[in-house]
Amino acid sequence: MQFKKSKVVIVGCGNVGSTTAYTIINQGLCEEIALIDLNHEKAVGEALDMQHSIYFMNRNIKVYAADYDTCSDADIVIITASVPMDPKANNRLDMLAGSKKVMKSIVTSVMDSGFNGILLVISNPVDVMTYYAWKLSGLPKNQVIGSGTTLDTARLAVEISNLFDLDSKSVSAFVMGEHGDSEIVSWNSATIGGKSLKDVMNDNKDRAQDETFEALRQKTVKAGWEIFHRKGSTTYGIASSAAAIVKSILFNENRILPVSILLEGEYGIDHVFLSVPTIINETGAKEIVEINLDAEEANALQASAKVVASYYDALND
Repeated sequence: MQFKKSKVVIVGCGNVGSTTAYTIINQGLCEEIALIDLNHEKAVGEALDMQHSIYFMNRNIKVYAADYDTCSDADIVIITASVPMDPKANNRLDMLAGSKKVMKSIVTSVMDSGFNGILLVISNPVDVMTYYAWKLSGLPKNQVIGSGTTLDTARLAVEISNLFDLDSKSVSAFVMGEHGDSEIVSWNSATIGGKSLKDVMNDNKDRAQDETFEALRQKTVKAGWEIFHRKGSTTYGIASSAAAIVKSILFNENRILPVSILLEGEYGIDHVFLSVPTIINETGAKEIVEINLDAEEANALQASAKVVASYYDALND
C-alpha cells in the first residue's frame, strides 16, 4: 500500500471529533491532521495528547490545533461539531434549529480559506446538514458527503451476524435513506456468503429465533439511542465509519459505502441528500450505485426522502 501525502482537518474536538482523529491516526491514513474547535485550548490539549500516542504508532503523523486558514490546502475537512443532543429529543431532526447555525458558521469559515477539497459531514441531523453544507459551500455534489447510514449498515450487520454466530463482515446488506427513524433496509439484495439473507433466515429458523426483518430494522434504528442513553454519546462506531470513508478517499479505494449524497433522479428521487450505496474514491462520491429494490423498499425509500426534504424550508428561516 502506497501512502499518499495528505491532510485532514477536523472541525469539532468533542467526543466524536477527537475519536475520529485518533482513529485516523491509529490507522495511519494521512500525513497531517489539524484540529479546529471553538474552544482552542481544548483543541491544543487533544492535539498534544495525540502527538504523544504517535510514538507507539506505525506511521509518524503531524497533529496540531489550528484555525480555519489551515483548510486552504486540506484534502478533506470533516465537520463533527453540532449542538449537544437533548436527552429528551425524539429524533436527530430535533437538533436542526441549533445545528444549522453552527453549520453555517463552520462552512462559511472553511470556504473563506479557499478550500476546494472534500467535505465530510458527520454532524446531526446529518442528511439535512449535508444538504445545507452543500448549498453553503458551492462545491460540486461529489465533493460533499454525509456519513449517512454507513454506521447503521455496520449496526445491522452486527445484529444479523449475532443470530448466526458469524463475523459481521460476512454480512452484505445496505441500510439506506435517512440516518434516522425512516431509514430502510434493502432486504432484496442482502446476502450472507453469497446466499440470499431471506433464504438463510428460512433455512435456519432455529437460529433465526423467529426474528423478523422489521425487528432487525428497528434494532438498527434504535442502536444509537441505546448507546446514547447509557453513555451520553456514540463515538467509536461513528469514528470508525468516518475513517472508512476517509480511507476510501485518500487511498482511492473505490469502495462502495452507503453515504448521504445528492440524488438527482436516482431511485426516483430528486434534489435530496440521502444515503444510497456510492462508490467513494479520490474524487469523493464517484458514482451512485442503483441496486434493485422491490416495490415496497422503493416506496419506503421515497417516503424517507420526503421526510428529509420536509426540513429544507427550515434552513431558510
